[in-house]
This record gives sequence, structure tokens and C-alpha cells, in this order.
Amino acid sequence: MAAGMHQVPRRKLGSQGLEVSALGLGCMGLSTWYGKALEEKEAATVIHHAFNNGVTFFDTSDAYGPHTNEKLIGQCIQGLPREKIQIATKFAITQVDGKMAVRGDAEYVRKACEDSLERLGVDYIDLYYQHRVDTKVPIEVTVGELKKLVEEGKIKYIGLSEASADTIRRAHAVHPISAVQIEWSLWARDIEEEIVPLCRELGIGIVPYSPLGRGFFSGKAVVEKLEENDDRPQRYPRFQDENLEKNKVLYQRVAALAKKYNCTPGQLALAWVYHQGDDVVPIPGTTKIPNLDENIGAAFVKLTSEELREVAAAVPEHEIAGGRYSEELVKHTWKHVTTPPLSSHVAPK
Repeated sequence: MAAGMHQVPRRKLGSQGLEVSALGLGCMGLSTWYGKALEEKEAATVIHHAFNNGVTFFDTSDAYGPHTNEKLIGQCIQGLPREKIQIATKFAITQVDGKMAVRGDAEYVRKACEDSLERLGVDYIDLYYQHRVDTKVPIEVTVGELKKLVEEGKIKYIGLSEASADTIRRAHAVHPISAVQIEWSLWARDIEEEIVPLCRELGIGIVPYSPLGRGFFSGKAVVEKLEENDDRPQRYPRFQDENLEKNKVLYQRVAALAKKYNCTPGQLALAWVYHQGDDVVPIPGTTKIPNLDENIGAAFVKLTSEELREVAAAVPEHEIAGGRYSEELVKHTWKHVTTPPLSSHVAPK
């Protein structure tokens, strides 16, 4: 079907009342990491086109740039009705001696939130995530401060990203978590065993990032070449030469099925994620209007449970070459992070 013919439907994220478009727009690539940054006018065109087609959920982070992406989004949403858009941003990722570090202490949480509000030019953040888990600070301390920010009206809903099941459960006991943002796609399925059932038990929405395998299933690095300054091969082993060659087979299988379902490979891969439940809101990113239209079209691809199984079977886990992150970055993902017990915490004087 031609994209853009329908408005993207809406879905509830979590059980606290947050409602968003059933597909969001991941905004990171507008200014960082995946090639050339867009000028403000180009980025605004993408965001306004998304909004006009029913996409109202925009995802950024203070780590993107750092800071430049939030400023860009703040400029691009000027002129859109604030009550009709949902802004999600994140805190916690910092740099120490050129290496990634994570902070979740109360003082940092508050300052990060206030700085994000200023950069975005808004009075409140709809959904505020801890971007990565701080292994030195009990999650209860971090969420305790987020709870205060909710009470003050600075944020509406609380989210976590790349958090383990234990961390999610402990966080939710302090204040209801509305959404967990985590990687989920045809080639990132390890959350299905533990994280997805827990989110459903607690009434937490799931926001899959990189639902197209960082663009792989829409043909990035397979059909389309990556730009010179695209750092996917450095950050993501699946895009490295030998792995990429092996992974192309997976893409070809998905492409063959897409012909059968009368859609593009990217639409099929995204529709697969979208169909995982009505509590699932994928946030594919793009810098181009035709790709955005293609992604929106994925929300209208209909698949039966048998067809969903057939699509999943085309990408068996044991055939995926390479890990999902480089060694440095994988240390901060949900399987590798634990938050210390609250009893170990000494409050700052």
C-alpha cells in the first residue's frame, strides 16, 4: 500500500495514561552518528511530515551530540501544538576521559532534566528515560529523584532504557515505570524471554529502538552504501566486513518474503516488531521523507501469527554474525548491568 494514506494509529504506553502514536520517530540520526547531520530546516521538514501523518512521539537524548540533538528537536517542534506531541528524552550518559560513563545520582538527574528542558524549550518532558543504568547508584535513588520531578510537573512519565528485569522491578516499586526502551528487531530478540513478560506483568510499555537493525533490514550497507562518516561499522560488529557478508543472507531472506507480502524488506521487518503487541511502539529513525513514508506504511502491513513466525524463522539467532554492540558499549547493556542494593547507599552530606 502507498504510505501516507492513513494516519498512524495511537497506542497506550504503560498504565499511567501516556498515549503516543503507535510508531515514533527516533531522532538521533538527524544530528549524529549515522552520517551527515541535517540542517535545521531539513530536520524540521522530516519532523513536520511525521506529525502530519500521525507520528507524534519524538525520541531524543542529551547524549546525542552531546546536546545538539535536543536543541535541534526543540527548534523543529516550534509551531507544532505542544499538547499533541510527546517528547521523550534521556539522561545518564556522560564522558570521562573520552570514555562513556553513566550517572544516576539524584543531583545529576535533576540537573540533567533542567538542562534538557532548557535545550528543548519546553515546560515539561512527556517521557524521561534513564538512558543507561548506573552500576554505582541504587535504582531506588535515581527513580526517587525522578518521582520528585513528576510531582513538580517537570516530567510526566518515567522510563528506563537497557535495564535488567531486576532493575525494572525495583524501579517500578518506587514509582510506576511507563516504558522500557530496549533494542528489539528480527536480529535482537533476547528480551523476549524475560524482559517482555515482566513488562507485561507490570503494565509497562515497550519501546523498541533500532527496530530495523540500525537500518540493516531496510537495506543500509546491503543495497545502499554507508556514508564515509557513518560509524556503524565501528560501533556495531554486525556491520563489519566479514560479519556483514554473512548477514546479507538474512537480508535476502527477508527481502524474498517481502515480495510475497507485497511490501518492502524494511516494512516487513518493522511490521514484525509492530505486531508483537499493542503495548509495543517502535521508534525507527530516518533523515529522509521517502524512508519515513515507508516506515509509516509498515503500520498498515497485516500479518497473521503464522506469517509472523515465518518472518522470524528467516533470521535464526544462531546465524546472526557479530554482537549488537562493540566491546566497550556492550558493557552498558541490560545483561551486563546490575544496580547496587539500596542498603549500600550513603546519601551525600
